[in-house]
Amino acid sequence: MTTTLILEQILNGLQSGIMLFLMAAGLTLIFGVMGLINLAHGSLYMVGAFCAAAAAAATGSFALGLVAALAGASAAGALIELVVIRRLYDRDHLDQVLATFALILVFSEGTRWVFGSFPLYLDVPDALSGPVTLPGGIEYPLYRLTLILAGLAVAAGLFWLIARTRIGVQIRAGENDREMIAALGVDIDRLYTFIFALGAALAGLAGALVGAIQSVQVGMGEPVLILAFVTIVIGGIGSIKGALVGALLVGLTDTLGSVFLPELFKLFMAPAAATQTGASLSSMAIYILMAVVLVWRPTGLFGARA
Repeated sequence: MTTTLILEQILNGLQSGIMLFLMAAGLTLIFGVMGLINLAHGSLYMVGAFCAAAAAAATGSFALGLVAALAGASAAGALIELVVIRRLYDRDHLDQVLATFALILVFSEGTRWVFGSFPLYLDVPDALSGPVTLPGGIEYPLYRLTLILAGLAVAAGLFWLIARTRIGVQIRAGENDREMIAALGVDIDRLYTFIFALGAALAGLAGALVGAIQSVQVGMGEPVLILAFVTIVIGGIGSIKGALVGALLVGLTDTLGSVFLPELFKLFMAPAAATQTGASLSSMAIYILMAVVLVWRPTGLFGARA
């Protein structure tokens, strides 16, 4: 097994983790500030991907597709917050789960009605197609490398927003004492709508960016939603830093495990059995990681201690 292959898979894991962070960051913000379990977050990822694919096909511009993804997902997020979610803040988590699960069905059937049942395809822009040579002579797809850099830039912007701006102060205060910031004159309804739209925009952006390397289809958000929940549990609910670290751990564990565990088992097992065993264990690896982290720190890596 060559060093080049190992480095390529590490980069693949980083790319997967960074895209997962965009999904998990909005989810952890929404849960941390609002206390809301939003199962429909994966649907907003799907909405962003479909908006990007449709806009890019109509205009021929990948950049306009990204703008459409941000606009469409954030608008959908703000709309469902105003119409549905706002009525759930004072309800128990079972009601939130049932209502947001219903939204998954609404989004799935609505998307199928608007775009049809067949997958759409979002082409990688010509300027980002092909490989790029990295130090050490490693050739890596330019688009995947761009995803890593773009995701890190978005993460830096999000950290700046939370740490350095007035709205960030309100978000951090809202995590600790929602009643107090409302008493101090902050429009809590407007703050909640902004947070929900921001989380939706991040999910939609992730869907659009990933849509160029896989098909855009109905239901594509649900598998990512599961990984996003695992991520925020590992990182700590409500922590953006935890979402980033958790996403990178999940991305690297999932990618490296699926590639290298079968090879590891081939050292002492028959190839067919090693492939089957390695594939089975690699699919469990992120959940084993989550269990280990929770045994060590029940609130997650960066979650507030009880």
